Amino acid sequence: MDHTADGHTQVVREEEAIQHPLGVYFKIWILLFVLSALSYAVDFYQVQGYMRWFLILLFMVLKAGLIIAVFMHMVWERLAMVYFILLPPILLLTLVAIGSLEADWTFFQRGVYFLKELILEAPASPHH
Repeated sequence: MDHTADGHTQVVREEEAIQHPLGVYFKIWILLFVLSALSYAVDFYQVQGYMRWFLILLFMVLKAGLIIAVFMHMVWERLAMVYFILLPPILLLTLVAIGSLEADWTFFQRGVYFLKELILEAPASPHH
C-alpha cells in the first residue's frame, strides 16, 4: 500500500485490492470435472445422432465459458472489456451461421435445377 505525504490516508492499489477466495476456484474445478465426466458419459452410454452432438457441444461451451469467466477473470472485468473480448467471436459465429444457411439454400436450389433438367430430358418410356 502507498501512503500519502501526511501518512494518514491510505491509497490501495488496484492489484492489491483484488483477492478472490480459493474456494471459488476449487468449486469451478469440481464443476469442470463434473462436466467432463458428463461429456465422457455421452460416449460411454453410446448416445447417437443429433443428441450426441448437442450434448458434446453443450458441455464444451459450458466448460469454455467457466474457464473464460473465472480463470481468465472475465467475471470481475469491466463490461467494456467483456464486450471487447466476447463480441468479435459472437459476430464471427453469426456470419458463419448466415453463410451456412446460404450454402444450404444454394445446394437445395442446384438440386432443384439439375433435377428439373434430368426430368425434362429423360426419354419417355416405350412401355406406356
